[in-house]
Amino acid sequence: MDILVILFPLALGLGLTGLAAFFWCMRSGQFVDLEGPGWRVLSDEDLRADPRAEPHEPR
Repeated sequence: MDILVILFPLALGLGLTGLAAFFWCMRSGQFVDLEGPGWRVLSDEDLRADPRAEPHEPR
């Protein structure tokens, strides 16, 4: 029964820490754009702007 004196405040403290971290992430804008990074991976920004330009030779 004495272990509850230790585990209950520990569990409560960890839960409140997680909740505080969640609210901090919400306030700092971590969850504003959930789909942008996934689409950015697929973008072809590294292609040349001029389609008539000669492709460079691979090394």
